[in-house]
Amino acid sequence: MRLALKIVIVAGLSLAILLPLLMIRGVIHDRQRFRQEAVERIAQSEAGRQAVAPPVLVVPYTETVAVEDVDAQGRVLGVVNRERAGTWQFFPQTATLTGALAPYTRRLGLHEVRMYSLSGQLGAAFEARIPEDAADAVAPRRIGRPYLSYGIADVRGLRGTPRLQVDGAAVAVEQGAGDGMGAGVHATLAPVSAGDVLRVGTAFAFELAGSASLAVVPLASDTRVALDSPWPHPQFNGRFLPQSSAIGADGFRAEWAVSSLASDAQRQHRQGTRIDRELASLVFFEHSGADLDVLGISLVDPVDAYVRADRASKYGVLFVLLTFAAFFMFELLRQLRIHPIQYALVGMALAIFFLLLVSLSERIAFGTAYLAASAACIGLIGLYLAAVLRSRAWGFGFAGMLGLLYAALYGLLVSEDNALVLGAGLLFVILAAVMLATRRVDWYALGGAPARGPALPPLPEH
Repeated sequence: MRLALKIVIVAGLSLAILLPLLMIRGVIHDRQRFRQEAVERIAQSEAGRQAVAPPVLVVPYTETVAVEDVDAQGRVLGVVNRERAGTWQFFPQTATLTGALAPYTRRLGLHEVRMYSLSGQLGAAFEARIPEDAADAVAPRRIGRPYLSYGIADVRGLRGTPRLQVDGAAVAVEQGAGDGMGAGVHATLAPVSAGDVLRVGTAFAFELAGSASLAVVPLASDTRVALDSPWPHPQFNGRFLPQSSAIGADGFRAEWAVSSLASDAQRQHRQGTRIDRELASLVFFEHSGADLDVLGISLVDPVDAYVRADRASKYGVLFVLLTFAAFFMFELLRQLRIHPIQYALVGMALAIFFLLLVSLSERIAFGTAYLAASAACIGLIGLYLAAVLRSRAWGFGFAGMLGLLYAALYGLLVSEDNALVLGAGLLFVILAAVMLATRRVDWYALGGAPARGPALPPLPEH
């Protein structure tokens, strides 16, 4: 009965430790939320996540059409001529964006926000025919000045004045992307007439700041994008992966080639979907819910301090269970009673490690914070257990075991791709060690209950 009661007490203490662990995880999530608020505040004052699009050639016109005139009761009174405004939108045959993403950071309080500056060159080529007036038209259309509309999600990120050349001649860039064309800039071209064929080549040089991610809308019949950066941790998102990419410690280079046959971007644009800050934000979250086809890239820290601390806290229960199991085995095998309060104090020391970790990692490098927090907790538990177990050797032996566990946990945290296989292997090794260490234990004798059935012969010594 005493063994069963002890098992119940240890199990209850293990469950009780879940409460401080959950509270600590709540603190970690709150700190993550505060960091996200810092990102949004910097985005509001400098520039947010960006999206850019090749130019669209827009030709406004006004035409006179004959429509039926009806009264309030719906009766046709006759036919009248009315003016109707519209636009023709022509997409480029080819568009090429090349550029370099230079990362930098902005700090708000304790939080660093990843920013970038894109030095880009966007070239496009058009061949468009202005429609003729219909033979039965009431009056000739009045064709307005055509313009090139460049979509940019957050124009506050433009540094300096962009330089635009049309067929080799400099053209002034104006505010806004044009009526109904969303966010961006535009440039007015020379007047055109019905039936004209426009063959236009453009070269747009710009410098654009943004935070975290960049999206490109493949509006051309053939869109090609080539980007490079010294940042070694890109994340490719959106609906199109790079055709080729090279990623190394010194940075990355990626190239995309997207045909209009593979994208609905042109149809989506004609239906009124435009670039804006919300679209650029959706791209960062794997393009969920966005209504415009894009290709995207994010400059991310694959496992930042808060993510690592959160992942570490998930192993907190395992740490407590393994430690309590070791105490329990020691208590039974060495006949040394350990009070439940002593179990609880050691469990609290294990739990507070995660709070120390997240608080220190906000101010120093995560590896250094992990070393400091684990050394503090392991040292405290080692000194305490040396007195509880009445043996320095056993106390520091347990501390050494904890040190191995913390070292294994750090390996799990820094290994993004191999975390699952390493974690599964660690659990298997621990279970195998416990089973081998207790394979000769007579649990009935330890529990004080008689064994039922014939006694098993002892295992041969090796």
